[in-house]
Amino acid sequence: MKIRLVSDGVFNPIDDIQTTLTAPPAGFYWIDADVDDLALLQPLFSLHDLAVEDCLSEEEQRPKIEIYESHYFIVVNSIRFDDEEIFLRSLNVFLGRHYIITVTKQKIHELRSLKPILWEQEVNTPDRFLYLLIDLVVDNYFTVSDRIEAKIEKLEEDILMHTKKSHLNEIIGLRSEILWLKKVLGPQKELINTLNKRDLRLIDDQLQKYFSDIYENAVKISETFDTFRDLMGNLREAYQSSIANRANEIMRVFTAITTIFMPLTVITGIYGMNFDNIPELHWKYSYFTVIGVMVVLAISMVLIFRKKDWI
Repeated sequence: MKIRLVSDGVFNPIDDIQTTLTAPPAGFYWIDADVDDLALLQPLFSLHDLAVEDCLSEEEQRPKIEIYESHYFIVVNSIRFDDEEIFLRSLNVFLGRHYIITVTKQKIHELRSLKPILWEQEVNTPDRFLYLLIDLVVDNYFTVSDRIEAKIEKLEEDILMHTKKSHLNEIIGLRSEILWLKKVLGPQKELINTLNKRDLRLIDDQLQKYFSDIYENAVKISETFDTFRDLMGNLREAYQSSIANRANEIMRVFTAITTIFMPLTVITGIYGMNFDNIPELHWKYSYFTVIGVMVVLAISMVLIFRKKDWI
């Protein structure tokens, strides 16, 4: 657990957690904790039992805001994409009048990225800290959406150029990830809309208006993933069409080969009959003549098929 006094964006480490129970002369306290620290933090800050239970739960939490007497409990989902799977990590926030507590189970990139922004903007209140944090979380969705879009474009190109059976597994896997993420974006969008429109005493009225910009970005993200869902459906159709076209190409080649061998089979069948009076049977050039006719016939058919673009 790390405790910092943040004043005008400047960080000052605090060793004694008892210090954080009263408001500082300037700035606010940021307590960066993990779930194991809640046993100490809950009695000190009177954190609600249900909020603490949500933090400790192994189940995935929906983005939400819970309003209690002395603090707000806010859950947002940070996103990470490693080119194979999309991961969502819950970021639990307790917002008080003079403090903000962030509780995570894993490392959250946005928390590390936030520090220079706090210093640059000389942040002095916990509600502005919350605003900048949620803004970073939503902005990261744009970064992930760009990577997903690039992956979809590459997958489409691979399917059109060289279709493989593994492409279907990639399509199904990525589509399921997008659909799952789309369901998560709905509650997160509602959370940001609540921060934007609801009367919240721990968030300054002037600052609250800025949440409308984050809400617009959340709407754009949701629409982008709607587009991705449609694109994945188109990719699946393209894959099926490519497989069908390749099967047709193979069948066309096999049909052409069969057609070429049909007259050759007739000739060999005739000269394979056990009759004495077959024309040119006892002629010394009969074998070479028949072979030559068969070769010329086969080459002629190949040339005709190629001219007609059948093979």
